[in-house]
Amino acid sequence: MTVLSELSVGEYTARLASGAPTPGGGSAAALVGALAAALGEMVGNFTVGKPKYAAVEADVQRILAALEVQRARLLELIDADADAYSQVGAAFGLPRTTDEERAARAQAIEDALKSAAQVPLAVMEACMAVCGQLEELRQKGNPNLLSDVGVAAELTRAACRCAWLNVEVNLASLKDTAYVSEVRAATSERMACIEAATEEVFTRVARAIRGEG
Repeated sequence: MTVLSELSVGEYTARLASGAPTPGGGSAAALVGALAAALGEMVGNFTVGKPKYAAVEADVQRILAALEVQRARLLELIDADADAYSQVGAAFGLPRTTDEERAARAQAIEDALKSAAQVPLAVMEACMAVCGQLEELRQKGNPNLLSDVGVAAELTRAACRCAWLNVEVNLASLKDTAYVSEVRAATSERMACIEAATEEVFTRVARAIRGEG
């Protein structure tokens, strides 16, 4: 099986554009999140090791370590999303001739959809972790790369919003209303945190670049 995260940019986007069932939007959301983490790491790597920023060296090293973990996690989720989609497809393809088969198929679909929802939920968690590093990076990172912090913030927000949408598309077909309510409450809280934090970072970066304080 092809490991999507190991494809070149051209290969991945061609696969995404094709009529193949995977990758899709969930996988793309994870990729965008990984790009956000990588941009943050770039800023950190242009900061550490430079005497001018020695006072924040330890802090930026800590930020770098955290972002590296999340980038690796998000790359894993690119492939996990494709795997989850395949499992959902397999469940929908189960036979439904007898009552027993229909019941087994319905349960398999329910289980597969719940598993599939966990992947974009994990993308949202990783995005929250990335976001948690960006304000400090804005303050302590090399100011010559300030715009990259803003781009990382905007990509983080986009990845999280897209992941949320992919959670919802899986919840839409579930029968377990208690599970749906629980997940929606959790995602609403995460989205609110991400929206506020990334907007603050992006706005502060934009103001600084424009010389508005």
